[in-house]
Amino acid sequence: MNLDKPWLRFYPEEVPSTLEYPNKNIVNLLLDAVASYPNKPAVYFLGKTMSYRELLTSVYRMSNGLHQLGVSKGDRVAIMLPNCPQAVIAYFAVLFTGAVVVQTNPLYVERELQHQLQDCGASVIVILDLLYERLGRIRDNGMLPQLKHVIVTSIKDGLPFPKNLLYPLKQRKEGHRPNVPYGQKGVITYKHILGNSPSTPIPVSVNSSDELALLQYTGGTTGLPKGVMLTHRNLIANSLQTAAWCYRAKSGQERFLAALPLFHVFGLTVLMNQTVLRAGMMILLPRFEINMVLEAIKKLHPTIFPGAPTMYIALLNHPDTAISDLSSIEVCISGSAALPLEIQERFEMLSGGRLIEGYGLTEAAPVTHCNPIWGLRKNRTIGVPLPDTEAAVVDSATGEPVALGEIGELVIRGPQVMMGYWNRSEETAAALRDGWLFTGDLATMDEDGYFTIVDRKKDVIIAGGYNIYPREVEEVLFEHPAVMEAAVVGVNDPYRGETVKAFIVTKEGWNVSTMQLDRWCRDRLAAYKVPRNYVIRDSLPKSMIGKVLRRKLLEEDEE
Repeated sequence: MNLDKPWLRFYPEEVPSTLEYPNKNIVNLLLDAVASYPNKPAVYFLGKTMSYRELLTSVYRMSNGLHQLGVSKGDRVAIMLPNCPQAVIAYFAVLFTGAVVVQTNPLYVERELQHQLQDCGASVIVILDLLYERLGRIRDNGMLPQLKHVIVTSIKDGLPFPKNLLYPLKQRKEGHRPNVPYGQKGVITYKHILGNSPSTPIPVSVNSSDELALLQYTGGTTGLPKGVMLTHRNLIANSLQTAAWCYRAKSGQERFLAALPLFHVFGLTVLMNQTVLRAGMMILLPRFEINMVLEAIKKLHPTIFPGAPTMYIALLNHPDTAISDLSSIEVCISGSAALPLEIQERFEMLSGGRLIEGYGLTEAAPVTHCNPIWGLRKNRTIGVPLPDTEAAVVDSATGEPVALGEIGELVIRGPQVMMGYWNRSEETAAALRDGWLFTGDLATMDEDGYFTIVDRKKDVIIAGGYNIYPREVEEVLFEHPAVMEAAVVGVNDPYRGETVKAFIVTKEGWNVSTMQLDRWCRDRLAAYKVPRNYVIRDSLPKSMIGKVLRRKLLEEDEE
């Protein structure tokens, strides 16, 4: 498929259309940061700061400890941790050994955890003590014979004195008493690994950037989660692409607010890898909690705050935000879901920074598109492809490009696109065709090469023969002054096949009737797109990254 690239005309002159990607292991980003800025703060966590030199020393200790446990090149090591220093240390340590990182969601229930660990064949897992019980029950049932070692850490292991002493007392007071069989069944403490392993430098075990670095599991919205195989080249490429896009960032000076989970590929690339590439400070928050976010902004003045739309929505609707100083924030990249225009405008007015919508997916490490941060931004679009990234809108069946402005499936080709799915050749062949990644997202492209996501192919509602795109209906609902959040799904209808159902969360202090919502939508949408049912809720089910889980709403609706 030969394509014109109209979007290149809208690249800021500081952004090259093509980059060089070194044939290196991703850990070289850390080695380079230490060489240039050894004493700069690398990680800040609840009062404790770790310099780049200290971070590398801990990474060496952890990597040597993993090697003593028998971990070698190509082995899979799972990491099941919230945002904390241990998550950063474990990530780079695993990669130093030449092993493959398997990021594991701390919210996984036993069934999901068992599937992932069996599927990837992990021989070691690094896990939080509060999460061990779930893993222990699976191991006790003999379901994970290949999992030889369990390295258990606690939040206190990343805390400063005296918080590290007070934390266990707080845990017990709140009824949290982790039951971990230390010294049995291959269970060992994280502190033992670091305390009994040498800090001597070790050679990087990966010689080619085409070797596997990460198995990142998809969200499982279309069946069981699949392991996306991402190479060192994929991760380095996407880190350099996003760095080129944010060209005003200054090495050794930026402060990244890490409210996104690092175990998600968005957080992994735009926070962990990007911070280290820039030798910046990563301000780690164990979870997204508004007061904690506002306190971090007040005290540490972050300059870059990647997030999901729900984070910015929650922040804007918190009463303390109006009296908080957000002026340190210069750049916010929003991903994972559509960014409502009203939220974008309000946040920029409040902070004075730029809130830009981008797009990505796990299979592309993940970022592929973004609006220029300091250039022509088109609201409600995902912007243009990043350097060395080709994109097109095609007919899903034939793979042929559709006309400008027509809806089709978004396809992508570039150095950040995955090798394929782990042990799933059929799914790989369906997703990767002649080097192009078929995303499953419906999109349009305009004459300038700006792309707009219409919706997920699987989320399209077909009512009476008409295609209805949930995002369009949600945008209309978001414009209502009483609506804080909205999600639209298709439910079975004996006459129309499907019909539109809307779930609404109202702003604090606001009341709105279904009749008022219906009138609002009828004034702004064709009749067949107007929801037939409205449900007012206290909250919407979300993933850890803040993406609304439409499938959960459907499951609840069917109960």
